[in-house]
Amino acid sequence: MINAKKIITVALLISFMGLLPADAIETKVRIMDIAHISGVRENQVVGYGIVAGLPGTGDNSRSTQITNKMLLRNLGTVIEQENYIQKGDSAAVIVTATIPPFAKNGDKIDCTVSTIADGKSLEGGVLIQTILKAPNGEAVAVAQGPVSVGGINKAAGGSSARTAITTTGRIPGGAIVERDIYTEIGDENSITLCIDKSDYTMVSRIARTINNSVAPASAIDGSSVKVMIPAKFLNDRVTFLSVLENLEVSPTLERAKVVVNERTGTVVIGADVKLLPAAVAHGNITVTVSTSNDVSQPNPFSQGATLGFENSDIEINKTPASLINMPANSNLNDLVRALNSIGVAPVDLISILQALKKSGSLQADLIII
Repeated sequence: MINAKKIITVALLISFMGLLPADAIETKVRIMDIAHISGVRENQVVGYGIVAGLPGTGDNSRSTQITNKMLLRNLGTVIEQENYIQKGDSAAVIVTATIPPFAKNGDKIDCTVSTIADGKSLEGGVLIQTILKAPNGEAVAVAQGPVSVGGINKAAGGSSARTAITTTGRIPGGAIVERDIYTEIGDENSITLCIDKSDYTMVSRIARTINNSVAPASAIDGSSVKVMIPAKFLNDRVTFLSVLENLEVSPTLERAKVVVNERTGTVVIGADVKLLPAAVAHGNITVTVSTSNDVSQPNPFSQGATLGFENSDIEINKTPASLINMPANSNLNDLVRALNSIGVAPVDLISILQALKKSGSLQADLIII
């Protein structure tokens, strides 16, 4: 759990940065870093295969044995029954890969291999040639090669040791693209730029920058800009895109946000967070229940029975609650200083922020991840 003082220090640093002069933090970003061309996208492919050569860490499913039998039959070897194949030496896997735009026949890409049955580890295994298909069923690539799991998983005598997840591995450059991936850049005389995060101000700035520099452009909506291709670039769109993506624009200020990670206790508070008038009470109640086992012993010759019983003590510790008032238009400094004054721990800080948002006092987006 993160120490509350560390959170306060980080928040104060962010606040200090927000107080710097505008020209001290003024910067520019390239269009290529915040936008992409509409229609230019990656393609996901998937396939079902077998990893062989495992030292007894494969799966024991009947479906895997049947697949092995069919594999051997396709290779010209015939066996009478699938259970003749030793269990545990192979594993059924799902192979996935992402093909980049403009990929060509013969390009090599990385692929991920994951068990789908009760296989214990893919360490030391080799993926047998597996066809990777697109969602429309078309074969796009073929994968094969030794699987790298990046760790070990050993068990003996009821004890086990594991340094990484070994039921999933990768084959760097293990898939070969079997056909060219055709990607169309724009339409007949225009292209559309799509920014990665919807922002009306940024879209307007991009359109204005392109208009003033190279070509007519107009903002279509909160995330896209339509750019007309000049006549001299109609047959040389790559050069035109190279010019566009290197144009620079001024970044916009983000909406006020508070990001909370409840799993780790991390809280990041933006510099523009404001508060409406509010009062925050903070207090802790600790309830401790302790139990001791005793024995009731009867008097001699009383014909009584020896009985066991439990004694329970309940102790309640209540620390004095703290009440602080937050005036109107309080900023990050005020919020952090007030929360620090009552010794707020990260878990308590998360609860307080949620309550402030629910009450309408916290003027920021509360994002819980």
